[in-house]
Amino acid sequence: MQHAKTPLAALTLGAIGVVYGDIGTSVLYAVKEIFGSGHVPFTVDNVYGVLSILFWTLTVIVSLKYVVLVLRADNAGEGGLVAMLALASQSVKDKPKLRQVLLLVGIFGTCLFYGDGVITPAISVLSAVEGLEVVSPAFRKAVIPITLVILFALFVVQKRGTAGIGKFFGPLTLIWFIAIALLGVSHIWHHPEILHALSPHHALRFIWNNPGTSFIILGAVVLAVTGAEALYADLGHFGKRPIRLAWFSVVMPALTLNYFGQGALLLREPEAVKNPFFMMAPEWALLPLVGMAAVAAVIASQALITGAFSVTKQVIQLGYLPRLQIQHTSVKSAGQIYIPFINWGLFLAIVLAVVMFKSSSNLAAAYGIAVCTDMLITTVLTFFVVRYGWKYPLWLCVLATGFFFIVDFAFWASNLMKLFDGGWFPLLIGAAMFMIMMTWHEGRRLLNEALRANAIDLKSFLESVFVSPPARVEGTAVFLTAEPGSVPNALLHNLKHNKVLHETNLFVTVRSHERPWIGMDKRLQIEALGHDCWQVVLHYGFKNDPDLPRALEQMRGRGCEMETMTTSYFLSRDMVVPTLGTGMAPWREKLFAQMHLNASAAADFLKLPSNAVVELGSKVEI
Repeated sequence: MQHAKTPLAALTLGAIGVVYGDIGTSVLYAVKEIFGSGHVPFTVDNVYGVLSILFWTLTVIVSLKYVVLVLRADNAGEGGLVAMLALASQSVKDKPKLRQVLLLVGIFGTCLFYGDGVITPAISVLSAVEGLEVVSPAFRKAVIPITLVILFALFVVQKRGTAGIGKFFGPLTLIWFIAIALLGVSHIWHHPEILHALSPHHALRFIWNNPGTSFIILGAVVLAVTGAEALYADLGHFGKRPIRLAWFSVVMPALTLNYFGQGALLLREPEAVKNPFFMMAPEWALLPLVGMAAVAAVIASQALITGAFSVTKQVIQLGYLPRLQIQHTSVKSAGQIYIPFINWGLFLAIVLAVVMFKSSSNLAAAYGIAVCTDMLITTVLTFFVVRYGWKYPLWLCVLATGFFFIVDFAFWASNLMKLFDGGWFPLLIGAAMFMIMMTWHEGRRLLNEALRANAIDLKSFLESVFVSPPARVEGTAVFLTAEPGSVPNALLHNLKHNKVLHETNLFVTVRSHERPWIGMDKRLQIEALGHDCWQVVLHYGFKNDPDLPRALEQMRGRGCEMETMTTSYFLSRDMVVPTLGTGMAPWREKLFAQMHLNASAAADFLKLPSNAVVELGSKVEI
């Protein structure tokens, strides 16, 4: 958690830039998609009804569900679906079957985040650049090329980190919110009666008179709350108070004023429905507004890209993805990372989305299903946290989360109607990620079982070795082993080929836990095995950065004086061989073997010094 000593005002400004960038760009396309769908007849009552539905959707989903309820469910100060999943699974650890189901549901929700991470940058940047068509129809052919250039530039700069430009996100996004609020006010000024739509009776009357239409347009209304998950995901960066303060003091008022301004414009000029956001601006302000919208869209996209890096790292730690090359882009902040494979994988998928769907309206059809499924999963996981973690009475838990479940389910069901119009795209990405994660997780289990089946007990092995000990050489040998108490293959190969044993030997197992942080005081678990041999278990949370040499420095003063210059790290590089019979389907075993082969080296992941690593290979059949 990086917000302990930062002033509240700075954290609130930072939250406006990072947390609310995505939801701040929804004004570009939400109203356009609701009225542009052709399902809502253009009448004064309907404009009032739709604005009322928009306002109360923001109030119920963002203000009540996320800001009031879900932000309370922090996991050691951390938020996001992975943190919520860990919290829920810990709450029901005495119910293994239920815990397994929740883990599957939560991991699937995490996979859908990647689908969202593809659609959001695509729709945000594309809808911003489409403002050029309002300036002049001649720009129409340039919209997609300009969008792709902006996106390419955004992904190229990722490897440099966001520390340098990140400090401008808050002020720039604040300017954006002030601008959209002023645009709204300029139109509300001419039609102040539009503010009557704040009353929920307009929303209820619209739903009562048009139940079928109301259900259909929920698929477009949900565009107004895209990015709501970011409130919870960025909890660890900013804390609850700045996120809540930013929402109620800046973001919600600005969004409300802009939506109502668009409504006032539509009452006066119904033809503005083509692009009500940009048509709110006077002609002289159009180009600057397009530029501001593009900047806001890039900031919104940046938050999702950073989120994808962060989620990937957490999922790797939890054991659902192979190790990937992770680069740290800031010496001050451990959370600022860059994962090349995810960066360029996302970029290719976003380019595919832009080229396939061609317009923000078409992308809007693809948007929503992944977001609504994640919202639904968050509500379900929250129930188990409130019921079993916080021990609240059942009736209160059902009441608190049941209402949000019904609302989320209505949005989700409405978005299912967009399945064949593009909703399949983020679901396909999510399903592919889920298959990869499940294959890796199951493959690791099979690999560990195979290793355990052939494992030799470490204590009895050492006793037999020291009956007639080999030559001892100076220095420390660190052997990595998947299971404590078993002989690592690297030790067997070292004795067989080199016929020596080091003066000091550490048998180290690295364990990741379903907790975000584990402090250095709880990092090591040590057992002396005699003859200057030690069994060491290192414990990490899913947000900790594994650093094995640094962790082992704590061995000093406990009877094991390690010297950096005379320490060697021995790793077993297992070659996975798929076999017919038990285990997974042959194609999944081959996929796992390929992922295992291409995984980033354990030495890099654990920050081992490259000039002190010895890798010894062996074949393992699964």
